[in-house]
Amino acid sequence: MPLDATALGNALNEPLTLHSTLCRRDAGAYQQAIQSGDDVVVACTQEKRLFAELGAATEGAVSPIRFVNIRETGGWSRDASQATPKIAALLAAARLPEPEPVSTVTYKSAGRLLIIGPMDQAERAADMVSDVLNVTIFTQGPGLTGASQERRYPVLGGTVTSLTGWLGAFELTWARDNPIDLDLCTRCNACLTVCPDGAIGLDYQVDMARWATLDRNVQQACVNACTVAGAIDFNRPVVTDAEPFDLVLDLRAEPAFAQHAPPQGYFRWDGVSLPTLLKLRDMVGEFDKPKFFDYKQSLCAHSRNEVVGCDACIRICSALAISSDKHRQRIEVNPNLCVGCGACTTACPTGALTYATPRASEQGLNFRTLLSTYTKAGGKDAVLLLHSQEAGRELVDKLGRAAQLKQAHGVPAHVIPAGLWHTASTGIDLWLSAIAFGATQVAVLTTHEEAPQYLDGLQAQMDIAQAILTGLGYAGTHLRLIRADTPAVLDAALQSVAAQRAATPRQPARFAVAKEKRSTLDMAIDHLIQQAPAPEALPEAIALPAGIPGAGSPFGTLNVNKDACTLCLSCVNACPASALGDNAERPQLRFVEKNCVQCGLCATTCPEDAITLVPRLLLTPERKASRVLNEVQPYQCIRCSKPFGTVKAIEAMLGKLSGHAMFQGAALERLKMCGDCRVVDLYTAQNESKITEL
Repeated sequence: MPLDATALGNALNEPLTLHSTLCRRDAGAYQQAIQSGDDVVVACTQEKRLFAELGAATEGAVSPIRFVNIRETGGWSRDASQATPKIAALLAAARLPEPEPVSTVTYKSAGRLLIIGPMDQAERAADMVSDVLNVTIFTQGPGLTGASQERRYPVLGGTVTSLTGWLGAFELTWARDNPIDLDLCTRCNACLTVCPDGAIGLDYQVDMARWATLDRNVQQACVNACTVAGAIDFNRPVVTDAEPFDLVLDLRAEPAFAQHAPPQGYFRWDGVSLPTLLKLRDMVGEFDKPKFFDYKQSLCAHSRNEVVGCDACIRICSALAISSDKHRQRIEVNPNLCVGCGACTTACPTGALTYATPRASEQGLNFRTLLSTYTKAGGKDAVLLLHSQEAGRELVDKLGRAAQLKQAHGVPAHVIPAGLWHTASTGIDLWLSAIAFGATQVAVLTTHEEAPQYLDGLQAQMDIAQAILTGLGYAGTHLRLIRADTPAVLDAALQSVAAQRAATPRQPARFAVAKEKRSTLDMAIDHLIQQAPAPEALPEAIALPAGIPGAGSPFGTLNVNKDACTLCLSCVNACPASALGDNAERPQLRFVEKNCVQCGLCATTCPEDAITLVPRLLLTPERKASRVLNEVQPYQCIRCSKPFGTVKAIEAMLGKLSGHAMFQGAALERLKMCGDCRVVDLYTAQNESKITEL
């Protein structure tokens, strides 16, 4: 790799010494470094295992060690001679403090494995894992050859009614609806010998559809043949049973879990692939994973008064880990099912759900460090390429190797790869922050890992962010969704990205990304407004796309039909973001547009259907101020003249109740009084009635 130690040292504010074969000939330099106590960054990931072993064998090694790949991402490219600014940026980001630890979710597996499928395949799989796992088979037909004569594993039969749970906590429920009791069956094959038409298979279960077509005497032949064992009884009552398991291996054509991200501990097997069985063998013990999300109910726009508004997180979750609890006005996230994709936090308009590892503030610091170091080192037109830590990183590495072999161009010099746990974990707040920090483009690399709804959600967010940037006068395309599964496709996509240019702020931002999503959005948008190419020509408002299904645009206003609105203020009570309010002095509906998250609870709650959502970004100071959406004449009590409602609301009530038998004469007149006068009038009328009777 062409590395310039002087230029890199200047960008990092310290002198650098380069070691070309640190893992072999210069290993002593590495050992001295990890004995120094200073942070050590190893700019190679190929020999990560070797470095770890060498560190463990080095006496007095105390330095924290971090790894970063500058080879496939920069040094192995046709642009390698121009990649010094990018390499400096990658080295600077690698030196950032480790993210703060987060709480964990613990799984405990004792190795109880359930295999569901044809007997021959199930037994073959069981033979390869039974030395470390406690196997039970649920038969789903004999397969091509059926069960072996030797009964080596417990076998269950019948009809599966449900399979729920996760690693260490699966529960199988099934109906024992087959005439053959597999616990009593000795596999003597006597029933198969006398049964015509193959109604009993080599899984020792009866095909009831075939059996029903047989002559009555023939139907009893298998029962008579099984007299000694007594395993066959067509009159046995159906019993529902349940049993817990730690792991599930599913061999059926139709999986038990249809979602894109099945529960951890659930595996599918094609009957050939060995890696699946190797993973199963390692799934015994106690396992921890990060709790990937934080949830603040006070910010959640999901429901109010059992009316559902925003449900974007529920719709986008590929693991079915999020459910609605509208009675408690919240959502529920099952941490055991959560796979940490972060799509829910990206879709959440309020920041009620936030990504915890790394936090938005930590990810923002990483982006700012990458972009500021790149610029300081002389780099221009930075493109931030966000990719996943697994398939995405592997694809970038393959592209680098292809470039080294002269089979591809490689990662362009101004494209800076940044790894994420999952590509769906960042959204409009961090993307706009990256543009504010000086990136010309943010590209998100997606592979086969991403669920279809993730792609739709990411694209919807990109459409909103791009509409904001275009509306502010920033020319070009700043957000791109790259879909690739091969180095060739990725190479072509990156060359296309590299050929484009997009406008950036006149001065890069230096703000720190906040933990709160809306705060970060406000800072990013404020900076983009202040540093717009032509601030004097900014429009009053920018129209925005509809946004993510279930949530809509994160910004917007409300149109109120003043002829229909009675100012009942149901919408004020429903608003979770304090965007709507009333006036204690006058019948008014007031609105702060900056707070509105377009969740739709106000429109759904309104009994008059008088509210319409309008996605937009208002650029004037009015966005942060309280303004009146509707105001009506107060209705004054006919007895004391105190205002107690609105003219429109009281007149509407009178019109609806005037024909009712209970609201005639004086009763109807009392509806025109305030609460106090209504009680006094009713009490006076009752006393007058008693005096008249006397």
